[in-house]
Amino acid sequence: MRVAFLYNRSSEDPAMAAEDEVPSRSPVVEALKHLDHRVTPIACTLDLAAVRQRLMRAKPDIVFNRVESLGGSDSLMAAITLLLDAMKIPYTGNSSAALVTTASKTYVKERLREAGLPTPRWIEADGDRAETGIAKFILKSVYEHASFELDEASILSETDPEQISALLHEREAATGRAYFAEEFIDGREFNLSLIGRGPRVLPPAEIDFSAFPRGKEHIVGRSAKCDQTSFEYHNTERLFEFPASDEPLLQRISELAMECWRLFDLCGYARVDFRIDSGNQPWILEINTNPCTSPDAGFMAAFEHAGFNYQESVQVILETAMARPKKIQTNKNSPYFPSENLGLAAKSTSQRLDYQPDNLSHTGSS
Repeated sequence: MRVAFLYNRSSEDPAMAAEDEVPSRSPVVEALKHLDHRVTPIACTLDLAAVRQRLMRAKPDIVFNRVESLGGSDSLMAAITLLLDAMKIPYTGNSSAALVTTASKTYVKERLREAGLPTPRWIEADGDRAETGIAKFILKSVYEHASFELDEASILSETDPEQISALLHEREAATGRAYFAEEFIDGREFNLSLIGRGPRVLPPAEIDFSAFPRGKEHIVGRSAKCDQTSFEYHNTERLFEFPASDEPLLQRISELAMECWRLFDLCGYARVDFRIDSGNQPWILEINTNPCTSPDAGFMAAFEHAGFNYQESVQVILETAMARPKKIQTNKNSPYFPSENLGLAAKSTSQRLDYQPDNLSHTGSS
């Protein structure tokens, strides 16, 4: 199958964390080639006309979309999928509508609150919300991901709403980016990954902060994700084994992740991040509709613990995209619509994704 691999360079990425900046070294590209797909890497910028021309020359059956940022902001990642929609080329991951809807973390929180789903309280620079009785806040970017500029200095001891608003104005004026202050939930942190129609829930993961010294805030900041020389990078392991006493909690976060999927009409794959407070109440932090697919990333780690190797996981992502309703992504009149005989190298792998909310007792590899 002809696969166009779309990616962005670090110059397009505010966090300077482009996962596949050199396609020849990309694990996704390597996996696709091992699966006997013909791969055309295409670097993407806001010059959409140039991207369109390269796509027209490549004539892909499908796009493996790893564009996370454009023009220096994650908020513009949907520009690529909107182009693909216009060209009627199927692509992996979420739809343009889902990418646009979930671009703003504060808009996501508004929707979650309206739906009665638990999300920590928050304050925006120009908002009229005056949250009180909050012990601690954490300062976050509204649009950027990969723990953009997130470190221990992002934890705010100031809790007066007017002072918080002033701090947000100062940060926004200094950086030209939007920020908000979210109630800091001091407790456990979980990730729940989902894929495909249904969707299927992959094994839940907990971030292990047990190696952190006393007094060090339990957060997954930028260093933990991107700085391989840092203490945080080497001491924020994921746990996939849980005692029986955690089964009600795992059941609940799985249900909440499914609610998020339905609320935002997600497809393809996604990851939902949670914090758990001292009363064992889960709180939805973020919905990542374009999670990292590097081998050491949380989404692919969950795939591994579901019993899939990396190549199989990449194949399932492709199969999931091809199985999406054609009214969403393409039609048979398009010159890009693939033939019925896709020649997939690992047919039926998606049928093995049987990790469902009702069998959360399978907390290890399955």
